[in-house]
Amino acid sequence: MPKCDHCGAHVSERFARVFADEYGHIRACPACSANAGIAEVAKERAQQV
Repeated sequence: MPKCDHCGAHVSERFARVFADEYGHIRACPACSANAGIAEVAKERAQQV
């Protein structure tokens, strides 16, 4: 089961598919980051592609 690299909390496979970077690292999860921050990161990554 994937986990957050920041706090070590387990996250779902679906969360990992959406928010992990190209190396599979999950920098933040709902347990350690505000959902608004996660949305910001996702938006930035979408612009980079």
